[in-house]
Amino acid sequence: MSSEITNYIGYAASVFIVLSFILKDLTKIRIINLVGCICFVIYGIFSGMLWPVIIPNAIICFVQVYHLLTAKKKK
Repeated sequence: MSSEITNYIGYAASVFIVLSFILKDLTKIRIINLVGCICFVIYGIFSGMLWPVIIPNAIICFVQVYHLLTAKKKK
């Protein structure tokens, strides 16, 4: 993948993460943050396997999915 597209993915990830801090609805926060983390994982992979970017964002993805799934079961 070209470095220009990779940079755009990184910028999109940053926008989603910042946006998740602006929202008030917890479900929306988790979904937007999940999208941002997925973008950061993709960015880390296409930027040459940046493990310090990939590992924490992948873990946060699993945490967000877990909380989204358990919240739906409680309803």
